Amino acid sequence: MSEEILGKVRELLPALRERAAEAEELRKVPPESVKALQETGFFRMLQPVRYGGFESHPLDFYTAVKLIASACGSTGWVASVLGVHPWHVGLFDVQAQEEVFGEDQDTRISSSYAPTGRATPVEGGFRFSGKWSFSSGCDHATWVLVGGLVMNDEGKPVDFRTFLLPIRDYTINDVWDTVGLRGTGSNDIVVEDVFVPEHRTLSMMHTARCICPGQDVNPGPLFRMPYGTIHPYAITAPMIGMAAGAYDIHVGATRERVRAAYLGEKAVEDPFAQVRIATAANDIDTAWWQLEKDINDEWEHAVAGTKIPIDLRLRARRDQVLGSARAISAIDRLFESAGGKAINAGLPLPRFWRDAHAARVHAANDPERVLVLYGKNELGIQVRDGLF
Repeated sequence: MSEEILGKVRELLPALRERAAEAEELRKVPPESVKALQETGFFRMLQPVRYGGFESHPLDFYTAVKLIASACGSTGWVASVLGVHPWHVGLFDVQAQEEVFGEDQDTRISSSYAPTGRATPVEGGFRFSGKWSFSSGCDHATWVLVGGLVMNDEGKPVDFRTFLLPIRDYTINDVWDTVGLRGTGSNDIVVEDVFVPEHRTLSMMHTARCICPGQDVNPGPLFRMPYGTIHPYAITAPMIGMAAGAYDIHVGATRERVRAAYLGEKAVEDPFAQVRIATAANDIDTAWWQLEKDINDEWEHAVAGTKIPIDLRLRARRDQVLGSARAISAIDRLFESAGGKAINAGLPLPRFWRDAHAARVHAANDPERVLVLYGKNELGIQVRDGLF
């Protein structure tokens, strides 16, 4: 089924490319693009089979994301974020899964995982309030996953959980006005003192340990993969796609470009331009090949039902943050080599440049916090299960 979906996604790329400027103008992905992606089956790739999903190999999902982002960075970003959430919901208690997908298997969920919410335990669940930024694609969703701290009677945090809320329980504040990823509609989510039942919460301690209630009904290998790999790669995959899209545009333009400042020299004959193209290609390929290897190595453990080693999980996070960095490096080289026309806001290359740099500041791309964990582990300092 994945190959069929990938084929349909490839057919959509020209239309997504044509709507890239429209997405920026609207400050959200055009509804027709979301509908077209839904019709390909893309949003069900990581959805539980019991709710009409395909439980695809994660690499197939990331390949589709990369393709979409190579046509439009904002669309690829939103597709990745909305597309990964059915997997996360599949880790929740089956009652929560039923509420989300029982009546509509095409339900879409947005998110904002920062623990800016505050939850107070009450009978059967929690009273919950908070405000979250950066909920990409929220205008196309009817549920949201948001992070919050559970507070004890003394007002001290005792747990970090993800809370799953229907649209009736939250408000979307339209605040998105940015220089990059402008078409993602990553607006604010506001929740004011709502009741969230226990079954619609999931402790990050459970996701970090890959032991969640949803695995009782979703026993396949997909739901034994680590949150700290699946989610961060949903951030890096579209960035690699943006770099690939920028690369194709730049190479095509370089073949035709004549450099007026250098007495009509053909850019295609410039050895310095050739070196930049080669180096950018290496960055893009290296980022993707490492993603492939890490996902495949973890998948083998998930299929076998064996615990995924901390060493491997840390390696995956190491390669993820460095993969994002390589994508940025590739785009920067291409942008610097493109000449004065690269600063024209309406052209695709500067749009990819803006989108990728906006994506770079996502919390999942914080290299030092990840790399220090990898370094500690290599040096024999114990690293506990965490969000990696």
